[in-house]
Amino acid sequence: MNQEKIVFLIAILLFCAFSLFLNGFTSAGNLLTLVRGVSTLGILGVGMAILIIGRGIDLAIVAIYAMSVGWTLHLANGGISVPLAMLIGYLFALSAGVVNGVLIAYVEVPALFATLGMASFVYGFARYALVPLYVVYMPESASGIAWIGSGFAFGVPVPILLFALVSLLGFAFLRFTKPGRFIYAMGDNFAAARMSGAPVRPMIILQYAISATIAYLAGLVTATAVASMNTNIASSSMIYDVILVVVLGGIGLSGGRGGVRNVVVGTLLIGILLNGMTIMDIQYTLQDVIRSLVLLIAIVIDSIVNPRDEQTAQQGDI
Repeated sequence: MNQEKIVFLIAILLFCAFSLFLNGFTSAGNLLTLVRGVSTLGILGVGMAILIIGRGIDLAIVAIYAMSVGWTLHLANGGISVPLAMLIGYLFALSAGVVNGVLIAYVEVPALFATLGMASFVYGFARYALVPLYVVYMPESASGIAWIGSGFAFGVPVPILLFALVSLLGFAFLRFTKPGRFIYAMGDNFAAARMSGAPVRPMIILQYAISATIAYLAGLVTATAVASMNTNIASSSMIYDVILVVVLGGIGLSGGRGGVRNVVVGTLLIGILLNGMTIMDIQYTLQDVIRSLVLLIAIVIDSIVNPRDEQTAQQGDI
């Protein structure tokens, strides 16, 4: 039994426990709220997974998610047409992702430091020069895109469908395309992938461009769901939640293994936990402690069930 199955089993047990002891937990409305509430986290998790599988990481993904869409709404409030504002906001997000990739691929700055610096730059620069507001409200002129976060299609909230679509596209990209196979090869053994002729530097830039694109989409989902964007979220602990759903699902930080299915399983567990704890009115700080304990327990169980051998130790497994 691998970590993904362990986490899925824990999610089922939690679901059964909450169903027995919490009134209204299994109601259709609550289950829909549960999945809808973690859709944004799941979308960001897919972007992070594509990076971690290739042995990268993006600590700027939440800053890009918040500030690029915040700027989009600010431009729209200033009279610029919504499509043009969206294009400018997306190009800002994409630029940050590409610069991240260039710094890591060509300047050879470690991904951890490059993206940490980019997160600070994106937040600071955007707050100073582009979005001088903590909360940017969606203008009436943008009501045409409100369906992205608050609409329904075939009776299902659009954010859930977008999470499913991003997951499907991410799965197809990683499994059935040549760049996807390169990402697995880079994560499994970066030096060997480079020596075998894989275009590792362009692939790194592509990874961060995809991550930025997904971050912008997730930001649009959030902003159109609540008709605003709180730019302070860029400096919140949300980045840890994004990494949590990826690692919790079973994608090793050493790269080279796992897939989108792991993100879905991790997101499912976090969604059940958050929903159950919210119904029980547990304090937010205590929720953080519980989530951390769940992550530690999952990793410990995985270590017991799948003891490390010489090969996994050499690969730097979790």
